[in-house]
Formats: sequence, structure tokens, C-alpha cells
Amino acid sequence: MGLKRILAADAISRLAEFDAVIDARSESEHAEDRLTGAVNWPTLNDEERHAVGTQYKQESPFEARKRGAVLAARNIARHVEAHLMLQPRDWKPLVYCWRGGQRSGSLATVLDQIGFSVTVLEGGYREFRRAVLLDLETLPSQFEWRAVIGRTGSAKSRLLQALHAQGAQVLDLEAIACHKGSVLGPLPGQPQPAQKRFETLVWEALRALDPARPVYVEGESRTIGRLRVPERLLEGLRAAPCIQVDMPLAARVDFLLVDYGYFVADTESFCERLNALRELRGNAVVARWQEQARAGDLNPVVRELLTEHYDPVYLRSMQRNFRHFEQAQTLDLPDGRPATLEAAARALASASAAVPAPAA
Repeated sequence: MGLKRILAADAISRLAEFDAVIDARSESEHAEDRLTGAVNWPTLNDEERHAVGTQYKQESPFEARKRGAVLAARNIARHVEAHLMLQPRDWKPLVYCWRGGQRSGSLATVLDQIGFSVTVLEGGYREFRRAVLLDLETLPSQFEWRAVIGRTGSAKSRLLQALHAQGAQVLDLEAIACHKGSVLGPLPGQPQPAQKRFETLVWEALRALDPARPVYVEGESRTIGRLRVPERLLEGLRAAPCIQVDMPLAARVDFLLVDYGYFVADTESFCERLNALRELRGNAVVARWQEQARAGDLNPVVRELLTEHYDPVYLRSMQRNFRHFEQAQTLDLPDGRPATLEAAARALASASAAVPAPAA
């Protein structure tokens, strides 16, 4: 039938036309990042790729190619047997590897010879990555952002979830990053994605948004855990109108004890995270907090963390980084209960809907 090739920009706009997107790279490359919806059919797995590469450099490129051909043929045969025996003749896959070369070419050639209509991504993942980075330079400026800010424990992330439930547009960067954005932010059992994967997921989320409607997003720092927020997106957030969520200190403490309930159940993990504050707060203070936590007295520890650490840092950061911080709309919440957040989200969503879109 003849292999077809497609450029990254065209592939991105036409992904829905393919019945499958197949990543022929190794499992670690696939885990680091991939095209939207891609499944992983390695032509060479991590161990095989390393062995062939070592032989190529240290022994002989010709012998390495022979070995690679044997391994690739076996793997491709397994993929065909496992995934394709029931596929109809009109099944149309898009295949890619790192640069659109040998690995995707080997797999695509076999699929083509079977009789499937196969398209290979020209330039492979590398060109897709370039397209994502170019889009991240321009996409953020297309949206009307609403930066939701507020002291730690004021239920900003939960408010974003409530806004989404009310039909408002939301970009939840902490959910994408699998991190709550502070020293205590790592989520149990949920490692953060790689930086490339994070950027692709942000890109996918931006592409799904409607530029004609405002987008609510939490006012983040430059990093969320170990991940960097794309620079143009960060600039857009920091130039946006702000909604300042205010909640009484006691209510914030109560909310955090529920929202970080896994630390209540696993005090040692909480104490381990507190060690990251030793340089800023001093060994004696952190040791006292850990002693109180181990004794089950978490309420005063959380209260002191807020008043002595998080609140001062928050105020300095907001004043320095958010252009409209001093003119922020204030949203007073008595607590972080679901009913309270639902009512606040309903009011915000209604107010946004009543405001006409700014003239182009």
C-alpha cells in the first residue's frame, strides 16, 4: 500500500482520524512523555536498546544492526499477535519513534505489508515535542485568566473543583502536577510526572479551553513540587485579575487537617516532610513540631506552620509576583465545607457569565 508520512503540526490536528497512535520507543521513553492517547509497542525495550547501543559503539555497527533486527522482529511479531489479529483491514494507525526512523519504520513496514493503512510521524516524537513547546509560547496569551489566590488552607483547589462542577472553565495545575504546591505537597502513592509529560498535559488542557470564556486557575509559584510552570503561562497568570480567598485561621486549620488527612493517619510521613523546613525554621522549632505531631497534637502544629511560615511567605510572594494583587476581588469564606464552596463557585460562575467578553 505504501507508507504515508505526516508532519507533526498536521498530525496534532488530525489525531482523531487515526484508530490508534502507536509509540514504538522503549517503555521509559514512553513514560517520560508521549503523543496524546499513544499506546506503547516497543520495537526495542529499554534493556535491548541499551545492549544494541553499547554493541554499536564498542564492537561493530554492522553486528549491532543484525542483533537489533532480530530483537525488533521478535517484538513486532509479539505486538502483531497480541493486538492485531482481530483488527479489520481498514484499521488506520499512526506510528512514531524518536525521530521517525528505524524503530517506527520497522514496525510500520510490517503493518503496511499486512495491508493496513499506516502513517508515520515525520521527525517522530522530537518534532511533536517542538510543536508542543511552540504552542506553549503562544497559547497562554489567548485566554482571559482569573487567578485564584489566598493563604494556605483557604481551599483554593477545592474551589476550582467546585467551579468546574458549575460549568466554569478551570485549569488545575496542581492536579496535573500531582502535587499540592508546598513542602507538604507530595501526594502519597502519586509520583509527579516528568517535566516533559507535565508540559504536554498542560498543553492538552490549554487546547481544550475556549478562548471566549474566562479561565480560573490557582495563582502558583514558578514551580509545583519539582515541576516548572511554562514561562508564558506563568506570565499570563501573574498579569491576571485576582480573586483573593479569605478564610479565618481556625477554619483553615480545620480544613487542612481534613485535606491532608493522610498525614493525620501517617504521622511519621508528616514529620519526615517537616525536615525540609529545618534550614528556614531551625532545628529546635522543627523538632518541637515533630514531637507535638507524634503526640497526636497536630492542631497547634498546623496553626503555627500557617502563621509562622506559610502566611508570611505567601504575602511576600503575592506582592512581588502578582500585578493586580492589591486590587484583588475578595471572596470571604467562613469555612471549607463542600456546601460553602459550591455556593461560592455558583456565585463566581454566575458573575463571570454576566460579564460580556472584552472586545478584541
